[in-house]
Amino acid sequence: MEALGRRLAEVCRHGALIYLSGELGAGKTTLVRGLLRALGYAGTVKSPTYTLLETYETGELTVSHVDLYRISAGAELHYLDLRERMQSGALCLIEWPERAADYLPAPDVQVRIDYMEHGRCVTLSAATPHGAALLAAL
Repeated sequence: MEALGRRLAEVCRHGALIYLSGELGAGKTTLVRGLLRALGYAGTVKSPTYTLLETYETGELTVSHVDLYRISAGAELHYLDLRERMQSGALCLIEWPERAADYLPAPDVQVRIDYMEHGRCVTLSAATPHGAALLAAL
């Protein structure tokens, strides 16, 4: 998952909205850690399950890492200023986007991580022209 995060960092240096879906422990935060490391962030990368949002400055880019697992209603997103973050040209990574699907725009890239008998199956899909360009560059 860290290797995939590093690869995504190569193409997302100018911002994107990326949704990360998968069961608990599937590797969503591990992917984010790999991406942040590739962008030059050397500090601790933790899951924002309890804080809901962690923001990282990488020198090149502001990265917002959001975890909606504990969100019970999409309207709660108002307090996170997600719309502003997503429109600022930053890289915004949202775990558990299905918890607030009616309140979120289409992602540039959707990453789906599923368990398999011996590892993980990762499916990447684009929902915008920017996302299609990112995946083509991968």
